[in-house]
Amino acid sequence: MAEPKYSSSPDAHLDPLVAAAYDEAVAGRFATEDVGPSVEVLADFAGDGLAVEFAVGTGRLALPLAEKGVAVHGIDLSEPMLSELRKKAGADRIALTLGDMTSTQVCADAAVVYLVFNTITNLRTQALQVACFRNAAAHLAPGGRFVIENQVPLLHRLPQGETIVPFDVSPQHLGFDEYVDRVNQISISHHYFINGDRVRTSSPAFRYVWPSELDLMAQLAGLEPEARWADWHRTSFTGDSASHVSVWRMP
Repeated sequence: MAEPKYSSSPDAHLDPLVAAAYDEAVAGRFATEDVGPSVEVLADFAGDGLAVEFAVGTGRLALPLAEKGVAVHGIDLSEPMLSELRKKAGADRIALTLGDMTSTQVCADAAVVYLVFNTITNLRTQALQVACFRNAAAHLAPGGRFVIENQVPLLHRLPQGETIVPFDVSPQHLGFDEYVDRVNQISISHHYFINGDRVRTSSPAFRYVWPSELDLMAQLAGLEPEARWADWHRTSFTGDSASHVSVWRMP
């Protein structure tokens, strides 16, 4: 049986064109009302210690966190994304490493390791996601925390027999999740970025994961559950929540 195309296709963020357009494509996530609460929580967890961001990207959270005086180390698999970050004011405050969040280790005494904006799903197998948790645990000092921000899969919104559900419809962007493999938990996010009469498309694959499954991964890594909120404002997480911010602690 032929290997599905999505299982071997490279991460879209390795493409310099995708990296160059990244900030504009997710401009809403750079808004103060989005970034501010995230940074406040992470700064609180970091205290006087070190913060490590897995998949630091172009520095959406790392830059304002460093501006608050937190020592930040960022790891990313994509040199083009790191190149975009290095162009920004304040980038010299962040220690940057080109590497894989499943295996690259930069310290063993972090107060907080964090992975945001659904990026755990960029790892397309359960084994890789488990390895990410173990690597996060290897970075943490006793009492340190691993924080993940992730969406809850939208399978409950699918009509019977359908595989595609919209997640964003706006004048600048159309987004649809296609659930292509429910056994291996693979979805493809189809994006249509609209700029006047020009449209840029992207269809990366992800492995969606449930909050309860993440708890088991944390347990395998020796981490204990501490909190789960619906958002960075620490709103209570319920069965109706579309996303979650989960926190596990190193004993």
